[in-house]
This record gives sequence, C-alpha cells and structure tokens, in this order.
Amino acid sequence: MNPYPEAPAQALRQKLRDALVGPQLVAFLPALMLGAYWYGGEGLLVFVALIFPAILLFGGANAWPNRRDRWPADAITGLPLRKSLLNHVENSLARANHAGGGHDPVVMVLEIDDARQLRNRHGHVAGDHIMRVCADRLKNMLRPEDLVVSLDYGKFGFALRGGQRMDLESMIAIAGRLQDAATQPYSFDATRILVTASIGFVMPSRAPSNSADGFLLAAENALESAQASGPGSIRAFTPAMNKPRTTQPFHASELLEALENGQISAWFQPQISTDTGQLTGFEALARWVHPQKGQIAPALFLPAIEEAGLMERLGEVMLFQSLTALRGWDRAGLDAPSVAINLAADELRNPQLYDKIRWELDRFDTAPERLTLEILENVVADSRDDTATRNIAALSRLGCRIDLDDFGTGHASITNIRRFDVHRIKIDRSFITHVDTDRDQQNMVAAILTMAERLGVATLGEGVETPGEHAMLAQLGCDHVQGYSIARPMPVEETASWMIAHAADLPRPLPLKKPA
Repeated sequence: MNPYPEAPAQALRQKLRDALVGPQLVAFLPALMLGAYWYGGEGLLVFVALIFPAILLFGGANAWPNRRDRWPADAITGLPLRKSLLNHVENSLARANHAGGGHDPVVMVLEIDDARQLRNRHGHVAGDHIMRVCADRLKNMLRPEDLVVSLDYGKFGFALRGGQRMDLESMIAIAGRLQDAATQPYSFDATRILVTASIGFVMPSRAPSNSADGFLLAAENALESAQASGPGSIRAFTPAMNKPRTTQPFHASELLEALENGQISAWFQPQISTDTGQLTGFEALARWVHPQKGQIAPALFLPAIEEAGLMERLGEVMLFQSLTALRGWDRAGLDAPSVAINLAADELRNPQLYDKIRWELDRFDTAPERLTLEILENVVADSRDDTATRNIAALSRLGCRIDLDDFGTGHASITNIRRFDVHRIKIDRSFITHVDTDRDQQNMVAAILTMAERLGVATLGEGVETPGEHAMLAQLGCDHVQGYSIARPMPVEETASWMIAHAADLPRPLPLKKPA
C-alpha cells in the first residue's frame, strides 16, 4: 500500500542505476581489463583503464549518496539521524529556490504513542523489534528521493519531495497511509501487539521560516498538537502552534517553582458506569500550563520531575488539590463519588505516607472510601519492598480504595490482588485499542473481565477513545470506562459545568404506572 503510485517504477530505475554504476562494478575489473586486451590490444586496454575510473567517479558519486547518508545511523532501526533530515531538507530547499519554487519539501513527523511505555511493558527486545519492523514498513512506503530518519525512540521524521499535487488533502491521505503502515499488528514471541501512532506535518506555504530547522520544528509542534488531541491523531501545522524548541531540560528549580506557584496542577478526567452512564469518579492527572510555553505534555515534564526527585512533592500537590476539589463539589451540591490519585513508587517507599494521607483526610473531613489510590501493577508485583507493601496494606485497611493501574502489563499475582484488597483493576489501554474491531483484543479483555468477576473485583477500561470501544466494553461486561470518548482531562473550574451537562444528558427512568 504505497502512498505514491509512481514509486515502484522509480525504485526499479534506481536499482538499475545502482547496478550499472555501483561499487559492485569493481568486481568485474579484472575481466574487463582482460577482455579489453584480448579484443583491442594495448590501445583498448589503456582506454578502458582511463574510462573506468571516470564512470565510478561521476556515476557512482550520484548513485551512492543514500549509502553515505546512512551513517551515522540509529543503532536500533539503522535509519539516518536528525542531521541527515536537516541536510536533505536544506538541499531540497536550495534546489527548489534555484528552480523558481514549486517543489519545496514536505516534512512530517510520526511517533508511536507511548513508545517507551511499550518497551517497558513488553520488554526491551520486543520493543526494539517493533521499532525495526516499523522502520522497514515506513521505508517501503516511500519513493527513492524521499527520506525517513530516526528522531528518537519510536519517533520518525520524513522529508518528502514536494510538487503541485502536494496539497493539504493529499498530505492528509499520505499521513493516513503511513499511520496505517506503522499501526498494523506486530507479532513477537507468539504475542500480538497493537499500537497507535500520531503524525504532525507542515506544508511549505505554512512553514514559519524557509529553513530546514524551521520546517522540522513546525512538524514537531504539529505532532505535539496531535498527541494532545488523543492517540492516533493527525495535525497539520498552523501558525497558532508556533513555539520555540526547548533545547535545555527542565531544571529542578524551574520544576519546583512550577509546583509551588500552581503552574503544575490537577486536571480531572471523568470515569463513568457502563450500566447507568452515571459519573462514578474522577482521576486527577498532573498538567503543566507554562506562562510562556503554554501547555507542556506530561511525557516531557513527568520524567524530569522524577529525575529531579520531586515525585513526592508532586504527590502532595495532587492530593491537596484532589481533596479540595471533592470539598468544592460537595458544597456545590454535585455528586462526585470519589477522586483517584496516582501513587508513584517513590511515594510508596516513604514510611510516613500512611500518616500523611490520614492526616489530610482528617483535615478535609473526607471519608477514606472517597479517595482512590492508583498503584501500578508492577509495584504490587514487586512485594520485596516492605515499606511499599506496608503502606498499601495500611491505606487499604484505612478504607481507601485501591486501583491496580495498567493491569495486564506487569506480573501481579492473584494472591497480591487479594492480599492488598484491590477494589478495581484498570485494564491497560493497549488492550482497549481496537477492541471493537479486533477479535483477539476482545478475547483478551473478556478473559480479564472473567477473572475479575470470579475475584469479586471491579473493572475499568482506560484510554477509551471511540464510541465503538465504549460500546464493546459495555457489551463485554466492563464496569467503568474512562477516556477521550467520554471527556478529556479538564481544570477543576470546568468540572462543575461538565457534571451538570452530563447529568442532564442521562436518560430519565420511565415513571411507574399506578395499578388500576
């Protein structure tokens, strides 16, 4: 499924040219010299000896640039790196300017959603295998004059030859085909793995500057906008997306200031019942709205917070703001049964965590069962950490609900689910994606739901992005759902209006008729 109908013919011409003037021609040098001497004597021998280097010099110089561009290359995919893309775009811009325009390159950036989490979930070997297969698929989609490079783990950049037919509609179609190639199911060690991918691209007429760096920055900004819209999105660059590239990592002082002055705050994503449609709770998610840079993706700042050793401070902020939100909803007469916060491994290792949470619940006069603590499955599976184990068990006895997050990606045993009195398991998004169309996904989710039912544990499907996925999970018997198809994470100021509108949309029960 090549996005360019003329690509096969061009690829054949490229292979013929490589065969005629490529370096393999050197292997035939002895035979050529012997034949020249045999048929033409010394005169023809001298002629061939002079013309042969010229063929290699001038023909080979034009035939080999793709080979040179491969080095240095990405260690996993073998693709060229960012500098190769910038050089390719600069050369394309120079040729287009020399020709009077009309053939400016188009730059695209595709990224596998949650690529690093994918590697953590399935292991480094499986993750790297997926990246290599994805790179091969993307290379096979392109014409010889186009280029694909590796920008980061799971992130690929493209420089496509422009032309009169490269309008917005054509680019969206090409982006969709590249996206489809990257998201075809992967197979590794008898496991079928599904992924999603987001794409951002820039049209030459919309680029903020006529430079390779400007083109690539615009495409990356478009990608960031696509990812903010949800997994599997495609966005074209617009001037509203224009913002400078962050070249330096976030400093600890900058992160701490953002935490203290409210730039990093809790946004809330609803969770609803698949039976009644009613709101069953919110999950509090950290979001950073920078005064100059705008909203910064969690995938960018959360690792920096962890590296800076500020996860416990982030946890304190999220707990305080979540309990404040609960109190505000109660005072407004709104029915928000619970709020969930994520507990990182660093927080669980703090011997004072239990006392801290109990004190905050007393301070806000909030019943413990209204606070849900989300704990990653791999943390529960690692029962060797005595402090974490003690904290989870103590908070469960206090009455806090325990959600097992990212279920299906770790190795939590049934014993641990019972031991920590897990209230609900959150089925990881990797199992939810395409559950409405993929039979294997349906079977996997059905197996998880059957196990949960036997254990008496509630279930929640997270990352529900489409109405079809929502409907299928309800049909399979999943208790709760959460994701963009219900609502995006929102600031606390917007939650009240959402709850009122959502309650108004719920179907009213039919009145019972009085007996005659």
